[in-house]
This record gives sequence, structure tokens and C-alpha cells, in this order.
Amino acid sequence: MINFNSNTDKISISDFDYSLADSKIAKYPLTERDQSKLLVYRNGTIENKNFREITSLLTNNHVVVFNNTRVIPARLHFTKSSGALIEIFCLEPINPSDYQQAFQSRICIWKCIVGNLKKWKDDILVKDIVVDEKTIRLTATKVKNNISNKHISFSWDDSTLSFSEIIELAGVTPIPPYLNRDSETIDRERYQTVYSRIKGSVAAPTAGLHFTDDILNTLKNQGTSISELTLHVGAGTFKPVQAESLADHEMHTEYISVTSDTIHMLKSGHGNLVSVGTTTLRTLESLYWIAVKIESNQFTEGSTLHLDQWDAYRLPGNLSYSGAMDILIRYMKDKKLEEIFATTQILIAPGYTIRSIEALITNFHQPRSTLLLLVASIVGNDWKKIYEYALANNFRFLSYGDSSIIYLNK
Repeated sequence: MINFNSNTDKISISDFDYSLADSKIAKYPLTERDQSKLLVYRNGTIENKNFREITSLLTNNHVVVFNNTRVIPARLHFTKSSGALIEIFCLEPINPSDYQQAFQSRICIWKCIVGNLKKWKDDILVKDIVVDEKTIRLTATKVKNNISNKHISFSWDDSTLSFSEIIELAGVTPIPPYLNRDSETIDRERYQTVYSRIKGSVAAPTAGLHFTDDILNTLKNQGTSISELTLHVGAGTFKPVQAESLADHEMHTEYISVTSDTIHMLKSGHGNLVSVGTTTLRTLESLYWIAVKIESNQFTEGSTLHLDQWDAYRLPGNLSYSGAMDILIRYMKDKKLEEIFATTQILIAPGYTIRSIEALITNFHQPRSTLLLLVASIVGNDWKKIYEYALANNFRFLSYGDSSIIYLNK
């Protein structure tokens, strides 16, 4: 039994439900990224702006933190000789487990979700990819079966190509299932942020989809600091909470990496940090608790730095955020690391105290989702007020929808 210092585990998910009509879901992106609406919530008040006005809300005192992960075309379609279509959805690398190595490899194993699995018996799946009048043969073989996912080995007959190149040639962009449409050409570009760099996500950090190069340049020119980190967004981000009590919900694991330069910026900018997206906030808060675990010697030599979903509710949280960053800086210096790698299952919900940021830029999320719970952890029951306003004023919802900036209540 976990000794919680809050009642977060007792939260009823039904308290975070609302009616979202299909007509309110943005099925396609706007022509211009920065033409979306922007809801501004501050100290209980709501304003309705255009996203281009975000630059007037961010000053030269702010440090705006982005998640630079890049969505991979993770859906691979194979057609059997019988005509049966089997989809393999690549979730995360197993061997090699490092993302960079996996994408550079010439053979690899990934954890996957398989669609139409009953049609895939013991045979190997084959897909021919035609590039510049040359045919490359990609094969997929089951190597391990679990209840919820499969481990699939991929190999191909062109040793000059990496898995990164193969999946770019053969894969399909994994747009969210709630869009209820097939991926289209437009999604290749528009389901990426303009600053995406590090391949690994199967879902976009959608708060960043509103930013343009012009907005980023304006921020830089006005002296607003910009920092980057990486969290590879998993498919679990789409999954509404099925359990009635939060205690019975298991958070998915996601992979994060943060450079020493970024951690120094987080330390110096604390009090003025603005998180672009829930994935960025999850990373910022995870760093705090990883520092707490390091300080209390909870990691053995050589072990993975991992944060369990309930760690933040049972560990002492007496450190300041800048003090936690000091611990990470010392840890990286001692280990001679330029980048810190970790995994996180952090669950941010009402009862959790946000330590890292002044404000969160985020889209409007699904009912009964952990992302909605995260918003409620910042604004309390005012999440209902925010969402009622957005619905009444024709804001577009979910991944391709409109945006908000939510300030912590002070």
C-alpha cells in the first residue's frame, strides 16, 4: 500500500468528463499554423486572443521550453498474398534500445501494436519498397508476444540504408485515432513542429504545432530565452483513463533526454519558465523528482534513471526547483555526462504541486484523459470554466485544434 501525501489516488475519473461533439474536433490543421485561437487564463479570468499574440505575453524575462522530439512515420502496412492488410505500429525500440542506435541500425527489434493480428500466423511479412526504380524488400518477424503488444524484428536487403531511412520510405504518419480519418500527405509536414529534430515520437507534442519560424525569431529578437529538451511521446497519450479510480490506472512509460546546457537554463530561469506542451511539463517535473531520488541514493550504480507514476506523491518534496537542478548538474559533472537520459511514468493530477513553471501552453484535451487531469492540477475546478468557454466560443479541440496559455494561480 502506498503512503500518499495527497488524495490523488482516490480521484474519480468521472469527475473529469465533459461532452465533446465530433464537430468540435479539428480534423485538419489550419492553413497557417499561427492563425489558431489562443485562450489566455490568468487568476481566474479568461481572454480570447489570436495565437500570433503569444509574443506579447512572453517577455525577455521568460525562458520558453520546447520539446524537440520528431514524429516518426511509425505505421507500417503489409499486404499478404491473400489480400489481408496487417498494420504494424512501432512504439519503441527494444534492441538496440537506444533510439539513436535503433534508427541507425541495419536490423532492429521494436515493441509494436499489430492490427489484424489474427491474419498473421507464423509466416514472415514482406513489403517491397520501390525507390529510384530499385526494389528494397522489408521483412517483419514476430519474436515475442505479450498480451498488449508484440516484439517485431525488422530486416531489409539493402545494407546501405538505416532503419530511419527505411521507415521514412515505407511508413505512414501516425495521426491520432480520434481524427477518424486516414493519414494524408498534409500530415507529413503539419503533424510536426517546425523545431522538431530528435526522431522517436509516435504522437506530436501538439502545443508546439502553432509556432512558426517567424514567431520563434520574434521571441529571440525581443530577448525571450528559448530552451529545448526531448520527451518521445508514446501512444498512451491517446488513451483515455478506463479505470473509475485513478489508483487503478497505469501510466505509460516515456523516454526523456535533457542536455547539461538546458538544465543550467532551467536553474537560472526558474520562476519564469513557460512550458510549451504537457510533454515538456512532464519532463520538467520529472527532472525535479529524479534529482530527489539521486539525492536520496535511490538509484544503484548503472541503473536506469526511472520515475514511477506515484513517486511524486510519496517522496519528500522539500527541495527548491533550482536546488534540484543543482543536484542534476553535480550528478552530470561527477558522471562526466553532457546529457541525462531517463524514463518517466509521472502522473500529474489534482493534488500534485507544480514546481517548475509560471505558465503552460497547451491544446484542449480529451475527456477523462490524464492530460485533462494535468490541466486541472494547475487550475483546479476552473478547468470546467475554461473548457465551457472554449466550447461556447467555437474553439477547435484536440491535436489540430486551438491553443491556450494557462498561468498558475498565485
